[in-house]
Amino acid sequence: MTWLETVIIAIVEGLTEFLPVSSTGHMIITQNLLGVPQGNPFVHAFTFIIQFGAILSVVCLYWKRFFQLNHTPAPKGSNAWQKLIHKFRFYWLLFIGVLPAVIIGLLAKKSGLLDWLIDSVEVVAIMLVLGGIFMLYCDRLFNKVDNREIDEKKAFKIGLFQCISVIPGVSRSMATIVGGMAQKLSRKKAAEFSFFLAVPTMAGATLLDLLDLFKEDTSWASAHNITMLILGCVVAFIVALLAMKWFVAFLTKYGFKAFGIYRIIVGGIIIILLLTGHSLIMVD
Repeated sequence: MTWLETVIIAIVEGLTEFLPVSSTGHMIITQNLLGVPQGNPFVHAFTFIIQFGAILSVVCLYWKRFFQLNHTPAPKGSNAWQKLIHKFRFYWLLFIGVLPAVIIGLLAKKSGLLDWLIDSVEVVAIMLVLGGIFMLYCDRLFNKVDNREIDEKKAFKIGLFQCISVIPGVSRSMATIVGGMAQKLSRKKAAEFSFFLAVPTMAGATLLDLLDLFKEDTSWASAHNITMLILGCVVAFIVALLAMKWFVAFLTKYGFKAFGIYRIIVGGIIIILLLTGHSLIMVD
C-alpha cells in the first residue's frame, strides 16, 4: 500500500466508523477502487487495525466516562461482589455487552468465514441495500423510549445485535444502535453505548489480528508497512473525532432515513456494476 492509499482508506474509515453505513464495507469498496490487492494478510489486518485508531477517539471524547468510577452508594443489602460491580458498573456493562461478539467473532475467524466475507464486494453491496431498506423504517419500529438506565440484560441483548456486524456491509454502528433502540433507549443513548461498546470489541479484534500476523510470515513487518499502520490509525483517529459529534447531533434530530437512502444508492450502484460485468478496480 502507498502513502496516498493509506491516507484515503483511513479517511474513509474515520468518516464511516460511527455512521450506520458500514466502515468495513466502505474500506473494502475503497480498496477495490484504488486497486489494493485483496486476500493479502497485511491488507486484512490493516482493515481492522485502523478501525481501532478510530475507536480510540471515543475514549478521547468521552474520557470522563471511561476513567470515572461509580461513587454513588450501592443498594442496601448488597454483598461484597455486588458492591464491587456497582463501583465498576460502566466496565461491567461493557464486559457483558462484548461477550457475544467475542464468541461469534472467534468462531467466524477460526472457520475462515471472516476472511471470505471481507474479500467479498458482492456481500457488502447486498448488505448495504438490505440494511438501507431496513433503516428507512427502523425509526417507526423502535420509537418507544423509557428513561431507565442500561442494565445487564439490555447490555447483553445489544451485544447480540452487534454480532450481526460480522457480515461486512451490515455496520457495527447500525446493529448496536438499533439494538439499543430495541431496548427502548433513546437514539442518543443508544448511539453513545454503541460507541462505548466499540472500544473493547475493536481492541480485541485488533489484538487477534496482530497475533495472527506475527504467527504467520513476519516478512510483512517492514518499516514501510508498520509506518502505514501507524499513519492509518492516526488519520482515522483525527477524522473520527471530528465526525462523531456531528453524527450524534444528526441522528438525534433526524434519525436513520438519510443513511438508509445513502446505503441503497451506493449498494445499488455497486450491484448494477457487478451485474453488468464492470470491475470496481479503477486504478491499476
